[in-house]
Amino acid sequence: MQEHAPSPSSSNSAAPLHRPTFAQALRFWLKLGFISFGGPTGQIAIMHSELVERRRWIGEAQFLHGLNFCMLLPGPEAQQLATYIGWLLHRTIGGLVAGILFVLPSAILLWFLSYVYVVYGTVSWISAIFEGLKPAVMAIVADAIIRIGKRALKTPFLWTISAAAFVAIFFFKVPFPVIIFCAALMGFALQSTPWKRLVLTESKKNEHGVAEAPEEVLAAAPDARPSHPVVRAMRVLLVCCALWFTPILLAAAVLGKNHTLVAEGVFFSKAAMVTFGGAYAVLPYVAQQAVENHHWLVSTQMMDGLALAETTPGPLIMVVQFVGFLGAWNQPGPLSPLLSATLGAAITTWVTFVPCFLWIFLGAPYVEGLRKSPSLSGALTAITAAVVGVVANLAVWFAGGVLVREGQIQWFALIVAVAAFVALRRFKLNIMLVVAGAAAVGLLRFLLAVSILSPA
Repeated sequence: MQEHAPSPSSSNSAAPLHRPTFAQALRFWLKLGFISFGGPTGQIAIMHSELVERRRWIGEAQFLHGLNFCMLLPGPEAQQLATYIGWLLHRTIGGLVAGILFVLPSAILLWFLSYVYVVYGTVSWISAIFEGLKPAVMAIVADAIIRIGKRALKTPFLWTISAAAFVAIFFFKVPFPVIIFCAALMGFALQSTPWKRLVLTESKKNEHGVAEAPEEVLAAAPDARPSHPVVRAMRVLLVCCALWFTPILLAAAVLGKNHTLVAEGVFFSKAAMVTFGGAYAVLPYVAQQAVENHHWLVSTQMMDGLALAETTPGPLIMVVQFVGFLGAWNQPGPLSPLLSATLGAAITTWVTFVPCFLWIFLGAPYVEGLRKSPSLSGALTAITAAVVGVVANLAVWFAGGVLVREGQIQWFALIVAVAAFVALRRFKLNIMLVVAGAAAVGLLRFLLAVSILSPA
């Protein structure tokens, strides 16, 4: 059965929402796992373009509200957003499929690249493909910020909040949770004042003078509220915690509590609890502990791992899998280096992402209800505006790393980024075509350089 996805030229925000079949959703989540480049900004941009704009599986308000929820949780917000949307579409099985497939292709690819790294060193042609991909992702992010900003920042006050959030995090390095808390507090306070119109966008009236719905809701969405919330919460907590800690306990029972696999499982379980504000907020802590305290790898290898994670699909926090791989490779104990490294990569990824499912499955049934609460609507609207500013900060950071290196402008990256942006904005090309074209251009550039430099 052909997956339903209207062409870009025919899709628009006025088209009705429709619920996909599970098979359609499964194909999309699998594809997303392979094209989710660019860190959280690129991944959120791709999901917004595909799910809100093109396929119309979820409304703008639901998407932004889900993003707000995920930004408040520890862990990679883009993976958690995919899990939440999967849950919204097909409940538990949908959330599991979306969250797992968001990570699985990246985990497999990063395992392969980690093996190549420790055995052969870097592979030039793979790096060349990513040199074409990164500026294309930058263009996708810029396009998404423009589209999301137009819908989320509908009043001067919201523009002010977004700009203030950008300035606070970009110039003054204010922690992300502080920014979100201040925005929520301001929106909550103004909600109950005569100036609430500065925060909330009032619903428009149609030609008959009747107020239209201020936001879209997923078609035929079943009631998400559990009939026995305490029982459900305890069941989710017990199942997720059992899955979370069982591999660590098995490793300790078989290999001893001092083995590297056990140390990695415990350490990265702790790290998963404090990753508020994205991967960059926790990476300095991970790097210091892994290099200086555990001696799993050296600082140059940590930087190489970060580069690999930045140029592969999936969350940037996947760099911890590289750390787990090298740590277990360098300290294999009674196991072979490859087996130890493979298990180290697996247990690191496992304990990093299982908590993400725990947070989503615990909170998901209540997210939509919060959106309908009048007392919280102002806070959530202000948080949405602040999130736009935070995402813009990440986009600027990502663009700086792509376009400028060692003080030199990367003209190839700039040309690819501009071409990709024009293709998306002016010609409305499919994201897959833009990504594939950019990868092909990067590889072609490498092959031409090799042919020119190689002796006849």
